[in-house]
Amino acid sequence: MKPALFDTAPDFGQPIAVLKHCHDRIRKQLATLQKLPAHVQQHGADDEARHAAASVLRYFQKSAPHHHEDEEQDLFPMLIATAKDEDAEVLRKLGPEILSEHQSMDLLWKKLAVQLTAVADGQANHLSDEDINLFSGLYSDHMEKEETWIAPMAKRLFSASQMAQLGAAMQQRRGIAV
Repeated sequence: MKPALFDTAPDFGQPIAVLKHCHDRIRKQLATLQKLPAHVQQHGADDEARHAAASVLRYFQKSAPHHHEDEEQDLFPMLIATAKDEDAEVLRKLGPEILSEHQSMDLLWKKLAVQLTAVADGQANHLSDEDINLFSGLYSDHMEKEETWIAPMAKRLFSASQMAQLGAAMQQRRGIAV
């Protein structure tokens, strides 16, 4: 079998794999984001910095909100309706934490978006390392928690029809015909 030239995303028939794929893309964007302050300090808002800032902006303004909505509007309500005993207890503890982290990441993102927009527009030569480190650290810890507890639980508890329902909701959210 000939290897693929590029990684392809899983289809919505595998919604938990799609969520994991989103996490992988978030990690790539965070890696770019973490490199930007040093680059901008050394080279200013050059073409490479403007392109990188615009790419990070696009991802976190378009795709990341869909991902949070997938979890908040579909994944968690379905898990809460399905989970029992220890699983329900884990959700009672982690659910509010994860939702609170979404809100914290959204607030941090608003600060970063202003800075990144200025770089993308070629009008700034500084990005806050502190803001970037807070955002990246919170996101990384958040994804680890979801991948350790939430995704395995959904894989274990959801029936094929629940997986299909979740995948269809995620697909519809992105405006992709079901």
